[in-house]
Amino acid sequence: MNKTHQFFKLLILSIFASSLVILPGCKNSGKNKNTISISGAFALYPMAVRWAEEYQKLHPDVKINISAGGAGKGMTDALSQMVDLGMFSKEVSKEEKSKGAWWIAVAKDAVVATISPKNPAFEKLVSQGLTKEKFYNIFIKGELKTWGEATGSENKDAVHVYTRSDACGAAEVWAKYLNNKKQEDLKGIGVNGDPGVADAVRKDPLGIGYNNLAFAYNVNTNKKYEGIEVVPIDINGNGKIDPDENFYGNLKDLVNAIKTGKYPSPPSRNLYFVSKNKPANPAVLNFLKWILTDGQKYVDEAGYVKISAEDLQAEQKKFKQ
Repeated sequence: MNKTHQFFKLLILSIFASSLVILPGCKNSGKNKNTISISGAFALYPMAVRWAEEYQKLHPDVKINISAGGAGKGMTDALSQMVDLGMFSKEVSKEEKSKGAWWIAVAKDAVVATISPKNPAFEKLVSQGLTKEKFYNIFIKGELKTWGEATGSENKDAVHVYTRSDACGAAEVWAKYLNNKKQEDLKGIGVNGDPGVADAVRKDPLGIGYNNLAFAYNVNTNKKYEGIEVVPIDINGNGKIDPDENFYGNLKDLVNAIKTGKYPSPPSRNLYFVSKNKPANPAVLNFLKWILTDGQKYVDEAGYVKISAEDLQAEQKKFKQ
């Protein structure tokens, strides 16, 4: 199976998953004590699927249904009890807490800037990277309008900016990285979902967007998806990507950079499961407890980063409160 086919398989899988229908007003809780329903963030979706597959091998009596659709949908579905758990990829807000949101951090990943390898300034972008200031001037102020302005060259091709049209953690964490802005401050053509942004960038040589790791890198090959490249961050602002800033060649190196703090936070961040108050269904609680114990051994394999041992202990204590 070639990389392009794998890429579209993931897109189709995600789109299919996001189209699963849960009838309005049909609350899941209490319907079937051995069925766990989950919806929300694209960022956590591949990890949640892996956990569900492994958990159901151990507990074949438990059925876990998962649909992707963005962090905003995950929180909305969880608070309305349309699902047992929401997948969430940003910090829980005060308003969400006041509505009864209960949450646990389960893994960590990051958002990266993505372009096409056919970009006319590709060589300069890879060797020089872009500073946070330049990303700010592209995504927030819209002042860098050509790839020449972005890279210090004579290139006159326009920069085509893509952003997310759905409420999502990827957009919020990317905006937070850009001087603590909000998703609504991001400029660009609105595209729905992580697969949508990846596909838009892949098809447009002048495009730039941002994606969660799982939609930029193939966890099975450890390489970037065909047609997707990642723009390195020039962290020290010296106009070139130094060896200690050069960790985008494969997923393993970038994950290690997130672990060690070389890749900044934000745009790296924790990923969460959320619910309306602490779950009462033992099947849901047991699944979450397994994720924070034995389930953690699958985090690295799935291309994510484990939360720290200290954070893991703090999350486990929430079940005793």
